[in-house]
Amino acid sequence: MTIKFYDKVAWKFGNYHTDAKYTQEYSTRDPEQVFKEKLLDLSGKDKIVLDVGCADGRFTLSTAPYFQRIIAIDLSIGMLDAARKLQKGKNIENVSFEEQDAEKTTYTNESFDIIYSRRGPTPFAEFYRLLKSGGYFIGINIGEKDCQAIKEIFGRGQGFGEWNTSRLEKDKQELETAGFKIIFAQDYFYDEYYASYEDLDLFLQGVPIFEDFDSEKDKKYLEEYVAKFKMEKGIKFPRHRVVMVAQKQAEL
Repeated sequence: MTIKFYDKVAWKFGNYHTDAKYTQEYSTRDPEQVFKEKLLDLSGKDKIVLDVGCADGRFTLSTAPYFQRIIAIDLSIGMLDAARKLQKGKNIENVSFEEQDAEKTTYTNESFDIIYSRRGPTPFAEFYRLLKSGGYFIGINIGEKDCQAIKEIFGRGQGFGEWNTSRLEKDKQELETAGFKIIFAQDYFYDEYYASYEDLDLFLQGVPIFEDFDSEKDKKYLEEYVAKFKMEKGIKFPRHRVVMVAQKQAEL
């Protein structure tokens, strides 16, 4: 269903982006900025990179100048079309957008210096196969407590009911099992404040928190959430992200 969801978003909005108005407030740091810093710390004009789950390619193209080449993969044809359109407009030539299943890509062993996943799939065993010895995985993913309150009101949603299973610890264990050494692992909690009911509704149409979100059918749930979380700053929407860096260990 997820592939169809992203195709629907791409066809509706033209990319993975809506015009919902909101602000963000961080107790520590912006995890997206931390993720990008970690990625660029490892950058180099000699580096070949795999971007897993590239969506509309906006982030991919922003990092293209720092690497020799980026291969960006996704399964959503709609998102890949949007990415290629954006690429053409920016005239960036060192990025290839390709339809690939992250779980089982067609690339040869040890093809990449770096693999990153920005809220995309994380098949760590496949990443280990694809990375050169000493290569790095950098990831930012959705934490288990992300949007918990609204999911409880709706009675469903991405990762529903998994509030007490640490995504950070789960990913660390899976990375180590696959043969990686953990370099960095951190939880980040922050808040978004949506300007209005309409802005939060629009936002929910463009993200897979509820893949089956329907503005009319879910109106009573969204009204309940807004009534409970509306404040002076806007409608509070708590977020949770996990940022990780891991290195493929050299084989003995």
